[in-house]
Amino acid sequence: MAKFELHVISFSIPFPADYGGAIDVFYKIKSLFDIGAKVHLHCFQYDRAQAPELEKYCQSVHYYSRNLSPWSLLKREAFIIESRKSESLVRFLIKDEFPILIEGLHCCAILDDSRLNNRKMIVRSHNIEHDYYRHLAEVEKGIFKRWYFQRESKKLARAEARFYQKATELLGISEKDTKYLRKQYGKGITIPAFHQCEQTNHKTPSGNYAFYHGNLSVGENNEAAMYLINTIFNDLDYPLIIAGNSPSSELVKACEARPNVTLKSNLNSDQILEEIAGAQINVLPTFQNTGIKLKLLAALFQGRHCLVNTPMVHGTGLEKTCVIADTPSDFKAAINRLANSKFSEAMHAERIRLLLPYNNRQNAHQLMEVMLATTLA
Repeated sequence: MAKFELHVISFSIPFPADYGGAIDVFYKIKSLFDIGAKVHLHCFQYDRAQAPELEKYCQSVHYYSRNLSPWSLLKREAFIIESRKSESLVRFLIKDEFPILIEGLHCCAILDDSRLNNRKMIVRSHNIEHDYYRHLAEVEKGIFKRWYFQRESKKLARAEARFYQKATELLGISEKDTKYLRKQYGKGITIPAFHQCEQTNHKTPSGNYAFYHGNLSVGENNEAAMYLINTIFNDLDYPLIIAGNSPSSELVKACEARPNVTLKSNLNSDQILEEIAGAQINVLPTFQNTGIKLKLLAALFQGRHCLVNTPMVHGTGLEKTCVIADTPSDFKAAINRLANSKFSEAMHAERIRLLLPYNNRQNAHQLMEVMLATTLA
């Protein structure tokens, strides 16, 4: 493919790539670099340091402060969008005619700017955000946070309808999300999630523990971890390791109360992958079924048996390489069975086949073809 330049607008600094959104953005940029694209990356900075590592893969990297004033909470615009409005960003974008890839609804404010009316702007939808925030409200115990998530969900529904109509194209992260986008807005192309795994890992056929990982500061992941401790592993002898950033005090206490449960806080990405590879069972329930969970891809590329519930895999095309359980009794029965079941060469071969759509280089080429076609339309 010929050299091609584009802008990528990221909701945060995507390095280190240690949670879902950052993983997708970072490995997308790296994969675009690998096929010869020149990326001008624009990042909103608010909780992470500037990352010189990004300069290896980008033609240029630019940082913009996110406005976290609490007064923004009172505005009509959703806070995750309002806080990422930047005049400096727009002034930079109008200097050329390169197409713009917008990462998430978070960064869509530029679609309202008349100075960019004639630009090709493609939105990467990471989630159906109003559904995601509605679920965060349902699992949140704090009164203020619950109010914030409920209010933000309503604002995000309005914002999605306004901005997605204006986008040149929409990129869904799963077939399920793309079907929604096409139904609502008449456009949508599936570009699967980018990830850190170049190939599947199959060291030995057996491990001796179950493993769950995720950003434990997120209510959704805290809920899943608590479900495993209190409902699934509460009367099993099989060891469970839970790993992730910033666990709640509730989760810490729950782990301490179960002799078969170990909590490992704030592991880096390499340590997480080592735990995934060592586990006999990667057990990954979720109660939020938008997008695709990057933890699922990591578990399938690096791990052995993957035990999930239906919302984790629905619409991913990966159902056949996972064991699916949707009730506590089904989860327990599956754990007891898989604990002594080797992960065979035949299982590994089937997994490789089903993971073919999640090849980073292949998807980088597809992304560039979409942007080239869109640019020439």
